[in-house]
Amino acid sequence: MQDVDYLIIGAGTVGLAFADMLVQHSNCSITIVDRNQKPGGHWNFAYDFVRLHQPSEFYGVESKRLGHAQRDAAGWNAGYFELASGQEVLDYYDSVMRDQLLASGKVTYLPASEYRGNGHVVSLSEGRETLFNVQRKTVDATYFGTTIPAGHQPGFSVDDDVNLIAPNDITTLWKQQPERFDSVCIVGAGKTGMDVGVHLIELGLSGEQITWVMPRDSWLMNRTTLQPSAEFFESTMHAQALQMQALAEASSAKDLFHRMERSGVMLRLDPDIEPEMYHCAIISEGELELLRQIGHVVRQGRVQHISASGLQLEKSDLKMPSNTLYVDCSASAVTRHPQIPIYQDGLITPQIARTCQPAFSAAMIGLIETLDLSDAEKNELCRPLPLPDTPHEYFSISLSNMMNQYVWTRTPAIRDWMMQSRLDGFSGRIAQVTEADASIYTILKTFRHNMPSAIANIQKLMREPA
Repeated sequence: MQDVDYLIIGAGTVGLAFADMLVQHSNCSITIVDRNQKPGGHWNFAYDFVRLHQPSEFYGVESKRLGHAQRDAAGWNAGYFELASGQEVLDYYDSVMRDQLLASGKVTYLPASEYRGNGHVVSLSEGRETLFNVQRKTVDATYFGTTIPAGHQPGFSVDDDVNLIAPNDITTLWKQQPERFDSVCIVGAGKTGMDVGVHLIELGLSGEQITWVMPRDSWLMNRTTLQPSAEFFESTMHAQALQMQALAEASSAKDLFHRMERSGVMLRLDPDIEPEMYHCAIISEGELELLRQIGHVVRQGRVQHISASGLQLEKSDLKMPSNTLYVDCSASAVTRHPQIPIYQDGLITPQIARTCQPAFSAAMIGLIETLDLSDAEKNELCRPLPLPDTPHEYFSISLSNMMNQYVWTRTPAIRDWMMQSRLDGFSGRIAQVTEADASIYTILKTFRHNMPSAIANIQKLMREPA
């Protein structure tokens, strides 16, 4: 039996961001267990054209910057800060494990190993079992399990003569047989489907060659309003102020999102279609323009069956060319579980603590764990947020987000960390604003003025039917 202070299950974004904070702020011993051969979690199985949806500056672990804080010079992200590719993220996490965590002398890493409960870890390559005596806590960094498109089992039936692939296979197939298919059908309306649509256009397909099965349209966050650095600070804060004003004045979720759309905070694929989904997807206006080239967007519900002749959908059947290539993008990004207390006796279950920011959330949870507080006190400092699905859920998420932010800014150890945190991005700059910075000072004053009205309005609208 081996003694260890913290046993962390999962070496993905959440597990590594949490471990990084323990290494920086405590002298505890840590063992990280992961089924994969390399750190990085689901990034080990990402399709080759994937990129982060948010700027690299806001992702990863606190102690090591991802990327170079540079702006893209060309493409659909031109003018905005870089978005790391999947391979860049994997290389980054390999460096984090080697140069930050293992180099500290506080961390032991067990790749290709499975946690089987009660301190039992089994090596998947050798079958060797190790029993750990966890002195402080086990950390389940896998609670929101990410679904991997490459290994996803679709929720619809498919005939044997249908060409159905995962997004991971697109690039190789096009290099080998670019003329084999006259038609491509994207199945799934989430961010993976959007990535595939953009990639197909970039590969040279015309919009008329692409069909996109979209059971639900989605509201999308405009990446323009989520940029780091001083040069974007005023425009980013202006977007936040407009969002707070919208929360204060909206009469419904529909009205809220339309207000945010008019202010440039939210986007949608088709201005004539009312989105029913909101999953925190982030997109640039350049990407959106490419997606609008797709010639056939099918809004007839989910796919039930695919045959050589076409699609059987919830609301209708759709005939397709016999040599159509179908790309399965129907996997959900994460598994939605109920929110549970993050800190429990002998167990930490990291969840989302700030809207749509898993890396920051895990780092914050790690920091709070290092404070000399009871589990009950820690839970008061960090309430888990639900993963959004519909526009109406934006209200409850916004309220929880503001409650967490309020208690963090009034807890000195947390406030001080946020002031300098790369993953936070804005607290330090906001604290430095004075009346001499006239325009940004006015924006922040308006933001704070609208907050009490926003909270009251949110509480009112949360009680109304979706």
